[in-house]
Amino acid sequence: MNVQLVRVLASDGVRLDGAVLPREDARAAAVLVHGTGSNFYGSALFDALGETLAQAGFTVIRVNTRGHDLVSSDAGRRFGAAYESVGDCRHDLAAWADYAQTLAPRVVLVGHSLGAVKCLYAQAHAAHAAVRAVVAISPPRLGYRWFQAHSPDFVANYQRALTLVEAGQGDTLLDLRFPLPFLCTAAGYIEKYGPEERYDFLGLLPRVVVPTLVTLGQKEMASNIAFTGSDDAAKAACPRTRVETIAGADHNYTGTRSALGAAILRWLDTVELGGELR
Repeated sequence: MNVQLVRVLASDGVRLDGAVLPREDARAAAVLVHGTGSNFYGSALFDALGETLAQAGFTVIRVNTRGHDLVSSDAGRRFGAAYESVGDCRHDLAAWADYAQTLAPRVVLVGHSLGAVKCLYAQAHAAHAAVRAVVAISPPRLGYRWFQAHSPDFVANYQRALTLVEAGQGDTLLDLRFPLPFLCTAAGYIEKYGPEERYDFLGLLPRVVVPTLVTLGQKEMASNIAFTGSDDAAKAACPRTRVETIAGADHNYTGTRSALGAAILRWLDTVELGGELR
C-alpha cells in the first residue's frame, strides 16, 4: 500500500502530522482520530479498521491531534495528553477536514476513545461542511455528576486537582489512575472533568446534525464506569443516533475488530444516497 506522510497547520499555528492511503475513486475520506496519549501510527485498532475502510473504497487518513502522545511540543508550546485542552481539537479536526476535502468531496470522522469525543465536540461546536458522518468508537462518559456518584477515586482526584488550582499550582502534573492511567495537569483535569461537563459525549450528541454512529464494547461497559450503561444513555440522549454494541469487545476491540469494521460499514451503507452521504 502506498502510504504517504502528510502534515497540516491548524488555524492557531499548531503543526500536525498524519498518514494517508489515497484512492482515486474514493467513496469518501475517512479521518481516523486517536485516543488519549496515542498517535496516528500507534493504534492496532486503526491498523485493522484502516485496512477495512480502504478495502471498502475509502481514502484513509490517520491523524495526530495536538493531544498526541503523553507529552509533545510545537514551537515551544507544550501539548500531548498531559497538557492539551480538549476543546482545541476543533482547530485540529478543521485542518484535517480541509485536507481530506482535497482528496475526496465527502469526509467521515472516525474517532476512538477521547478521539471519538473530539469528533463529536468538533462537529457540535464548529461543524465542517465536508463532514457527512461521524463514527464515535467507545467515547468515554466524561460526566462530572456521573463520576461523582459512582467513583470515590474521581472525587479524590478532583479535589486534589481543585486544591492545586486554587493554590495557583494548576500546572502541577498529576499521576492518575481514573478513569484510566495517565498524566494530566491539575488545571487540565478540572477543565476536562469539571461540573460544566463540556466533554460529556451524551450532551454533544444532540448538537451533531450529521448521521452519527456510536459503538461500545460489551466487555468495556461491564468493567469500566466510564462506559457502563452508555448504550442506553446514548439512545436516550439522542434517539436519531445509531448505537451498536459489539459482543465480547473490550475498549481496544481485541479479537473483535472485524466485527467492529463490519458494523461500521453496514451503517455507512445506510447513510449513502446516490453516491453521497446523507
